[in-house]
Amino acid sequence: MPENTPAFVTTILEFIKLHQVWAAPIVFALAFAESLALVALLVPATVILWGVGALIGAAGLDFWTIWLAAALGAALGDWLSYWLGYHYHDQIARMWPVRNYPDLLPRGHRFFEKWGALGVFGGRFLGPLRAAVPLVAGACQMPQTPFQIANWTSAFAWATTTLLPGAWGLEMLTKYW
Repeated sequence: MPENTPAFVTTILEFIKLHQVWAAPIVFALAFAESLALVALLVPATVILWGVGALIGAAGLDFWTIWLAAALGAALGDWLSYWLGYHYHDQIARMWPVRNYPDLLPRGHRFFEKWGALGVFGGRFLGPLRAAVPLVAGACQMPQTPFQIANWTSAFAWATTTLLPGAWGLEMLTKYW
């Protein structure tokens, strides 16, 4: 780990290394929190998940179990954010930080009219927008079926791109370097 790595990141990764049975539940919780509106601001899960990817390669953790946990956590976090936006769209418009940006929901509505499910899919890969896109999609009353298709497909793609470089990259470095 680099010297400037926060202590809690190192602690979580060391815990996973020592207690591998907890890897999938922890990854699920991190991916869920990273995808949940407002909570995502408090949980720097992507950095930890990159470290877990490296642990997969270094400590022999099962890639597929952890990959599935990451994808399920991400998809369910977005689903809950979408649901909150869909059912509480009037209240969300009056809540911080949305109330400070009165044009946010109208702009979001135009965004989803233009991009639809592709906007949801792409938002998964843009860190600052990851948790906000589903909330705004719900608040803008985006139809559930295209949202869920984009949500689930992007969750599996995101889990792959988040874990695979560490899992296979470390293996390739040690094998060929």
